[in-house]
Amino acid sequence: MATLARIIVLVLATLFASHAEARSTNVTDADYPRALEAEGPVAVAWTDPEQFTEIRYSRNRFEAVRGDWVRDLAGYLRTTSAAALADGERLDVVITDIDRAGDYEPAMHRLADVRVVRDLYPPSIALRFTLHDAGGQVLAEGERRLTDLGFLSSSVGIPLYTDALRHEKRLLERWVRNELRAPRR
Repeated sequence: MATLARIIVLVLATLFASHAEARSTNVTDADYPRALEAEGPVAVAWTDPEQFTEIRYSRNRFEAVRGDWVRDLAGYLRTTSAAALADGERLDVVITDIDRAGDYEPAMHRLADVRVVRDLYPPSIALRFTLHDAGGQVLAEGERRLTDLGFLSSSVGIPLYTDALRHEKRLLERWVRNELRAPRR
């Protein structure tokens, strides 16, 4: 009897552990972070994802909030930006809006959870930034809305082809190249 009880306890513990791991991330959860942990010369934070265009105007809110796409994009922005900074420079970025490429179109079938990517739904990211030199002086600051109306034709053959966030990452790469790698006055 004691062995049977141990087996039941082990099975229940395994079920609860796998359920906790299987729970999907929701970017609007109260415990979802609003910034990446401090690391290196780039600090990335974001406003409330509940207010992002991606979620507010989604035709499938349930699917729009699922996943860890906000933190994934913030991490990509940090990595890409850090590589573009000169020694001693520091960059602070706040993402204020995200509208991912594609949308959930009304479906007659059970495809309501499928994101349809067409040129009708271009990606867009809004952000605020401040770039500091090694002495703490502000080199550049501002607000930008990044968008690419030709994102489908400009993404042919890119190495991130299988990445669900490839279009948004290209927006961030272009901003880093134009804003941070451009000659500064």
